[in-house]
Amino acid sequence: MASQTGTNPTDTRAQSRPGTPSLLRELNDRAALELLIDGRSLTRAQLSELTGVSKVTVAQMLARLEDRGLVAAVGSQNGGRGPNAALYSVVPSSAYVAALYVEHGLVAVAIADVTGRVIAEAREDTNGEGEPVELVRSAVDRACHRAGVSVSMLSAFVIGSPGIVDPATGDPQLAYNLPAWHEGVLAGLRGALHKNVLIENDVNLAAIAERAAGAAAGADDFVLLWIGVGVGLATVLGGRLHRGASGAAGEIGWLPMPGAPVTPDVGFPAGGGLQWLAGADAVRTIGAEYGFGDATAGGVAPGSACPGAASEVVRAAVSVLPPAGGAAPSGTLAEKGTRFLDELARRVALGTAAVCTVLDPGLVVLGGEVGLAGGTALADRVAAEVARICPVRPRVVPTAVASEPVLRGALLTAVDQARADLLASVAG
Repeated sequence: MASQTGTNPTDTRAQSRPGTPSLLRELNDRAALELLIDGRSLTRAQLSELTGVSKVTVAQMLARLEDRGLVAAVGSQNGGRGPNAALYSVVPSSAYVAALYVEHGLVAVAIADVTGRVIAEAREDTNGEGEPVELVRSAVDRACHRAGVSVSMLSAFVIGSPGIVDPATGDPQLAYNLPAWHEGVLAGLRGALHKNVLIENDVNLAAIAERAAGAAAGADDFVLLWIGVGVGLATVLGGRLHRGASGAAGEIGWLPMPGAPVTPDVGFPAGGGLQWLAGADAVRTIGAEYGFGDATAGGVAPGSACPGAASEVVRAAVSVLPPAGGAAPSGTLAEKGTRFLDELARRVALGTAAVCTVLDPGLVVLGGEVGLAGGTALADRVAAEVARICPVRPRVVPTAVASEPVLRGALLTAVDQARADLLASVAG
């Protein structure tokens, strides 16, 4: 996502020094850096036009930023009849960030510079064991070694995690796949890394990636319905994530559903009604009923169309569908695939309808492994079923972020924070 940071007209520092030369210099320097910070290159003339200050002032701004090691000349632009104009850009090494995704058995890390360019990645298979602070620090150390930077050079850490993030403490809660991921983890990470660390819900980060470069690009109001091992929801309203008073907004897996048992204990790892109806276990179960895999995670049923992974079950069903508009002959695998997707869509639509009658977001993105595997075949069926059972008719589309959506969202958030800090440092 582009940086949300800008000059604040109510900034008390600016009010305390109205019109002073030093304040004007700070504001001008910040304006120039903000135009260059995403890695684009501009000439003095272009910066003068965009900032509204003279070319002489721009030259002074660039000189100050160059002295601080934040901006450098990176080439030249053909000036026609006159001499070529120097092009300036931010120095990528002005800041580095670390983005992480922590899940059961996995710690994934990406190191990027302030322009958002990823310079190194690392993945560690944890086998679901190990102390979380040590696992994260080890993965960060490995990624930094590959990037050729030290941990001390990182200015922002953002970690995507399943579960609820307590808005008061910043610690994860109810992360069933990560039993060691508990209260006090955030303080431990900050102590081990000697930096500020942010933990964010994984589906919320996936929604950030979706809005930046996915199916919800530029949308101010949408929901991301995540269907994978767990069922979750991210809500973006007015361009902002809605987290709720306790950080639990989007824990839609607990939504009571017709035909699903009501779990009396929120500590029960299987989750609630919608999780029971449409989570990965349910997908495997109904897939097995139609001959696509078996009901056990990772198992392979003799003669089945695919292994038991939920995404593979859905992908196998989609692969045998008849051409658009065509009918599936009775008793064929194509008919079974059609019936399986119809049943899955009916279940997903129950949760989607509940969300849409409350929020009316206009756009629903189906994410997670199941949403990605189902593609438009599943999304179109969900849209039709929602329109049948409720007065709200949202547009339903599959995710367009096919790879590492949580890690990408964490990276965008970390870069945004690093840029904000860099701009704040220029403003004194």
